[in-house]
Amino acid sequence: MLVSALIYLLAAVIAVPIAKRFGLGSVLGYLIAGIIIGPSALALVGDQTEVMHFAEFGVVIMLFLVGLELQPSRLWSMRKQIVGLGGLQVVLSAGAFTALLLWTTPLVWQVSLALGLTVALSSTAIVLQSLNERGQMNTQAGTNAFSVLLFQDIAVIPILAFLPLLATFPAHIGGGDHTVNLIESLPVWQQVCVTLGAIVSIILMGRYLASPMFRIVAETRLRELFIAFALLIVIAIAVAMTSIGLSAALGTFLAGVVLAESEFRHEIEANIEPFKGLLLGLFFITVGANIDFVFLWEHVGTVVQLVAALFLIKGAVLFGLAYIFKMETRQSLLFMVALAQGGEFAFVLSSAGLQYSVFDTETASMLTIVVAISMLLAPLFFVLYEAWFSRAGQRARPQEDDEVTPTLDVIVAGYGRFGQIIGRMLISNGYDLTILDHSPSQVDLVRRFGNTVFYGDASRHDLLEAAGAHKAKLLVVGVDEADKANEIIRVAQQHFPNLKILARAVDRRHAYDIISAKVDGYRRETFDSALRLGRNALELLGETPERAQTVASLFEKYDEESLIDLAALWGDDKSYGIAVRQQIEDLQKVLARDVEELNKE
Repeated sequence: MLVSALIYLLAAVIAVPIAKRFGLGSVLGYLIAGIIIGPSALALVGDQTEVMHFAEFGVVIMLFLVGLELQPSRLWSMRKQIVGLGGLQVVLSAGAFTALLLWTTPLVWQVSLALGLTVALSSTAIVLQSLNERGQMNTQAGTNAFSVLLFQDIAVIPILAFLPLLATFPAHIGGGDHTVNLIESLPVWQQVCVTLGAIVSIILMGRYLASPMFRIVAETRLRELFIAFALLIVIAIAVAMTSIGLSAALGTFLAGVVLAESEFRHEIEANIEPFKGLLLGLFFITVGANIDFVFLWEHVGTVVQLVAALFLIKGAVLFGLAYIFKMETRQSLLFMVALAQGGEFAFVLSSAGLQYSVFDTETASMLTIVVAISMLLAPLFFVLYEAWFSRAGQRARPQEDDEVTPTLDVIVAGYGRFGQIIGRMLISNGYDLTILDHSPSQVDLVRRFGNTVFYGDASRHDLLEAAGAHKAKLLVVGVDEADKANEIIRVAQQHFPNLKILARAVDRRHAYDIISAKVDGYRRETFDSALRLGRNALELLGETPERAQTVASLFEKYDEESLIDLAALWGDDKSYGIAVRQQIEDLQKVLARDVEELNKE
């Protein structure tokens, strides 16, 4: 097991950077790595079945994270694209491919229809990964492609349920990988009730149980426990859904949508993201390793024709739908390029087709190799698209509804007494805020007053990334721990150099650190209030309000100059001590001189 893990990781570490270096993208790098270590090349790994099942969990996690980005209102607003565009794509692609097989092969209509439905689906993993890598996810094509993929993921459920009705010969013994279905012996109406009950349960538990549980876990301040609980939710839903014959990806997607309005959304996303990337990489490697080049060589003519037919038919359907839905020409081509390949669910449906006696072994093998080759070629089409067209104007246009990718103005890290004052001022002036706080109780309290606040440690760059630091204009560091504030500033400057930073200084010594970090602005948390109280003291002692204001302004000016001068000496105890004494004397002399000049006036 350890040797296999070593081989997979080594292949990925070598192949992916090379692929990225030549502009081919990480997906193609993983696929090439799989081909190299697979049975058809170096044969460093054997049977991929168990690894594939494990790696498919990466797709499940990806759909969960996609759900976290979609609030229910946003999902509802996409219903026309999901049902209309997605539904037409599946029906037309399946119908066209079925007709082609009936016309050109001796296959019966049941097998042709099953194959047509299978190849109508696209690769969620490849499409989303490739669009995200290229910054195309929020383009017109990216949004519509996601809608189609979402419909396809939902469509897998009825397709799986429909396959047994297409059986044409006695059961295939030992074929396929039939997951235990606890409700398959029930009448159809009871299966429907259980299915609806499972979906409703996920929604209700996500809405009313998950957030309180996350709050309890977060109170422990143990990051590993938070990660464990997030993974527990994903795995539990995946197991529950597959045990009743439903799509694990759909279940976790629904859970993600429900949790999209939770204050823990960004922390969950930041903690789960690394697992998604690793497992998706493993998934692509196993797809590459599963390409049977011996079978391919024996049937090379047929495979080439079928792969070409797959791309041509799906491409024509997709381009036609893009025209009907009034997409721009370049966006139409990107939409076509993104979805023209076969998808990972084809491996599931191929296995199920064997189990339910729809396909024989040779048909299932041909289906697998055609889909795998199409997935291998898909990243190349993205590269060709980018090479052919200028990328100018292809970045995301502003969305009418900003719930998926909000246009952020400010991130406030730390929303206690200090951060709340800044936040209220900014909100009252119409600025959009993303608020991060590492205290679950504080997050809960602030949310009760109608504020949008998320739980998380802002010193982690992945959390800042999830919160939108790459798009925000300003970061306000308002935490009350000096070391934590310094770490947040360091991470933000390292990973988001264009982000402006304002910081809260806990005391004078902390101000030295912040000055050294060269942030865009800072204030000592007690200085302004002490200065105002000093003015009041002068007034109570008989000074006029004007004179008290002038003295306070002079003191603030000279103290700030002193602070900057001393910051350069902080850390050198001897020099700093001498400078402090000198600054105190100078400050007294300067203030006395200025006050004397005021008296003369």
